Amino acid sequence: MIEVELAAVQIDQRSATPVMLLKESQPPGRTLAVYIGRTEAQAIVDSVQGIEPPRPMTHDLMRDVVEALGAIVVKVVITELVDATFYAQVELKIQQKVVVVSARPSDAVALAVRVAAPMFVASEVMALEGFVVSLESDDPASAEDENPEKLVVEFRDFLEHINPEDFS
Repeated sequence: MIEVELAAVQIDQRSATPVMLLKESQPPGRTLAVYIGRTEAQAIVDSVQGIEPPRPMTHDLMRDVVEALGAIVVKVVITELVDATFYAQVELKIQQKVVVVSARPSDAVALAVRVAAPMFVASEVMALEGFVVSLESDDPASAEDENPEKLVVEFRDFLEHINPEDFS
């Protein structure tokens, strides 16, 4: 297993789909791109930015249920890639018992960022799908595109202009 950190949540310019970027904590620093839904992307971004909704959202409910049961989130792991779909698991510890629950990667990460749980990617998945991102560029426009604040503003603007017809 390879420990990763949430590097960014941004919009893929080609597909207009949110993508979660998980970066390897140690060299070589490979990145795993996981396409996720808009709602999950917003939940992750809001949590990272410390935005508290007036009422609990789904991932806040998950956190609250885990805590109410006296459990802790030990870690989340992206375990495999099958037919272009990533799978994940949330490992919980309840008293002395370890419980593993299947989850979508976006839900697992949304929970992990809320409880500061470590995140991992299976070595095989990172070997197949991981890539190294070069931040060096001679093109100043590409460096501007890497600005996380700009990406968040663009994502929020994107979410504000979604129509129900976009999903039909």
